[in-house]
Amino acid sequence: MREFIIVGRNAPTAPEFALDDLPGAGRLDLLARCVTASLLVSHGIRDDVRTHLVLGDAFTVRFDGDSLQGLNPDERSTAALIRTALERRDEAIGHVPVETSPGVSLVRMGLETTLDSLTGESTVSRLHEDGTPIAEVRPPEKAAFVLSDHTDLCPEDAAVVKGHTGLTVSLGPRPLHADHAIAVAHNWLDTSGFDAY
Repeated sequence: MREFIIVGRNAPTAPEFALDDLPGAGRLDLLARCVTASLLVSHGIRDDVRTHLVLGDAFTVRFDGDSLQGLNPDERSTAALIRTALERRDEAIGHVPVETSPGVSLVRMGLETTLDSLTGESTVSRLHEDGTPIAEVRPPEKAAFVLSDHTDLCPEDAAVVKGHTGLTVSLGPRPLHADHAIAVAHNWLDTSGFDAY
């Protein structure tokens, strides 16, 4: 199982946002692209991936590739899945998730609790351009990557992540958009063991 934890500190935590202005809704356009980059392949869905979209450190929308339905490659329909999840936020009691559509659930958890909920077997790494070059790191069998949206993690979030991992990895010498970083991380894992293309 691969897991991606995407932090959207300024993302909406209520469903009252316009699908016609996703950048104005806490950069929900980028967060939606991160979801699709983590789960979609050509003509299919990665069934070995779980993506956690942490919204405002209040809610986490989970996408489970093994049961996910209705995910399309456009930002608007992905944002609509997120909005549908938030419409049922009152049903999310404690840390018990509510399934809002097949393979999508909403849980009342922030970043720290979401990281606590990961399987103990996952190797958690933070993706950041100042980390150890990924070429120097052995690909883990069960990887969990933490990254932020268009802004860096705030100091509080960075401390929470550091408490769950000492490993920060860089995907290259130039900063990448978050959704592109996810695609590169997938490629790193997908090609582990390849000696020729």
